[in-house]
Formats: sequence, C-alpha cells, structure tokens
Amino acid sequence: MASQSALAALDNIRVVLVNSAHPGNIGGAARALKNMGLSQLYLVQPREFPAANAVWRAAGAAELLDTAVVVETLEEAVADCGLVVATSARERRIPWPLLTPRECGVRAVAEARAHPVALVFGREDRGLTNEELQACNYHVHIPANPEYSSLNLATAVQVLVYEARMAALEADKGETLKFTDWDRPPAKAGDMELYYAHLELALAELGFIDPDNPRQTMTRLRRLFSRVRPDDMELGILRGMLTAIQNHIHRSGGKGRPD
Repeated sequence: MASQSALAALDNIRVVLVNSAHPGNIGGAARALKNMGLSQLYLVQPREFPAANAVWRAAGAAELLDTAVVVETLEEAVADCGLVVATSARERRIPWPLLTPRECGVRAVAEARAHPVALVFGREDRGLTNEELQACNYHVHIPANPEYSSLNLATAVQVLVYEARMAALEADKGETLKFTDWDRPPAKAGDMELYYAHLELALAELGFIDPDNPRQTMTRLRRLFSRVRPDDMELGILRGMLTAIQNHIHRSGGKGRPD
C-alpha cells in the first residue's frame, strides 16, 4: 500500500552527524529521530562516543545509539545514498541548489522509497566545510530568526526529521479530499441564497432576531456556512429543519420566544 511505503521510507533516511563535539547532542539527535519514527544514525568521527551523556540525553532512544554507525569520513557515511542533503547556515560564494526544510522533507521521503537518503549535519561551532558541502546534492537552510539564528545541533535535526515525518504522513493520507471525491456535490450559490433567506425568516419567526435590526447575526452565520460549505443533501436537511421549526411555531400559535 502507498501508506506503508511512505512511512517505511523513513527507515531509509539516515541522519549523519559530522565530527560532533558534544555527546549530549548525539543523544539529543537520537531522541529526535525516535520521536519522528526514523532509526538510522551515522556518526563521522565523533569526538566522544560512546558516552554516558549521550545515553542520558537520548532518554528512551538509547537503542539508536547502540545501532549507530561510526565511520571515519563523510564519504563512507553516504557512499550508498542516492540523495545527500547538507544543512548549511550560511550563504556560499558559489550558489548551490537550495531546499527549504519542507521541500527537503518531501524530497527525502519521495526518494527514500527507491534508495537511501542522507541528511548531513555539521560541527556545532562551524558546520560543514566547503568540500563536505560540495559532496552533497542539495543544501537545506532552516530560516531561523536572523537576529539569533544559531540552532542547537539536536534542534536542527528535530526540524528536518519532523518535516520528513510530515511528508510521509501526507503521502500516507493521499491527496487532499476534493468535492469531486465527496458523495454529494456542494450546494450551489443560488440555493445557499435561498437558504439564507429561509434562515433569516425562521429566526425572525422564532424571535431570535429582530427583522428590522438583525445586526451582524446573518453576516456571521453566512461566514460560518461559507467556511463549512455544506453539500446539497446537507443543505436540504438544514432547510427541512427550518421548515419543521416554522411548522411548530405555526401549530402552537406562538410567535417569538418567551420573555
């Protein structure tokens, strides 16, 4: 099923941390992966690993540390990947194809159905080198507050793996439901106008509004129904309810609501 392949694609996306200085960030990244349903963590020359602080920060995701793949070079980490995306916090002299985090998530999930995908994160203090960036197909930039744009490594990982999960869930859900997929067509504009006239009359007979001074009641009700967009059968039900209310008022000989 498409939903299974979309969510299964998350298992084919690896997060690669290059030369991480703080083991706590490795643990935080592992936790971010597990939060979003990813499982592959690659570490390129971590300065301290294994480490107790990494396990502590990972909380309930310590098993991802146990299965983390430790390699010597970025080239080793991404050798079998068909798509490699590098995080970049600064502009480069030579422009590189750039993705937003949302575009990155969509592309990563789409391609992970066919081949491994790598999301590469650089060092806490200086990111990735130009050579490392040039080894990647795309760069992705997280548009943080320009007055304080420095993101913690684990936080940056969380942003991108969140977008990957959202893309997988969207693919799982399929296309947004259209009215052509609905069981009934939407109510026509002319029929809605008849309904509004009927509604205003019934509310006046009920004593809910003063027909000489309805204020903003009908405007707000119009806005409500415009937002909902009832189909033709739902509109028929609403018209029937109004007719039943009017019939009850007429049969009871009453008009208006009691004081």
